[in-house]
Amino acid sequence: MPDRQAASDAALMLAVGRSDQEALEEIYRRHAGSVLNLAARVAGSSALAEEVVQDVFTTVWKSPATFDPAKGSLRTLLLSIGHRRAVDVVRSEVSRKRREGGTDVHSQSGSAEGEVLQMLQAQHVQQAMGALSDGERRAIELAYFGGHTYREVAQILDEPEGTVKTRIRAGLRRLRTEMVNAGVNNEN
Repeated sequence: MPDRQAASDAALMLAVGRSDQEALEEIYRRHAGSVLNLAARVAGSSALAEEVVQDVFTTVWKSPATFDPAKGSLRTLLLSIGHRRAVDVVRSEVSRKRREGGTDVHSQSGSAEGEVLQMLQAQHVQQAMGALSDGERRAIELAYFGGHTYREVAQILDEPEGTVKTRIRAGLRRLRTEMVNAGVNNEN
């Protein structure tokens, strides 16, 4: 593939499937900055974000067949992998700090009762998120857990902004209903 800069992402991924390192380098040049920005927002640390970027592109190198142009853009795939990996890294860091006897970064009250309440609420939120459609869940995760604007979420998901806003509103309504049905009422 002589002119990699002019090649489409799909063509580059085919070349990666043939172990073409230069094709991976071009994909990295195009998309690493976006993955790094997302990972830094989620992880809150540039060192952890760099680890996430390395993991994302290692995953692409090892499993180029995960990209299916019929299912979406390469950028969307890379950002999805990056988001999942960044969340995993954050969870791992929180667990590590707990094991080392550090303070719980999510605990506001410091009391055992407060920590138990927060853990229960987190479980309810996780269950409620599972009740959402994939589109609603992905949009909400990117907007609320990833810190993205509606416009950025629309770009990441490669969908119209209006569709993203509708999914987020519908998903939040469904989340609220699920939380109320679970007995979690957070209207103080």
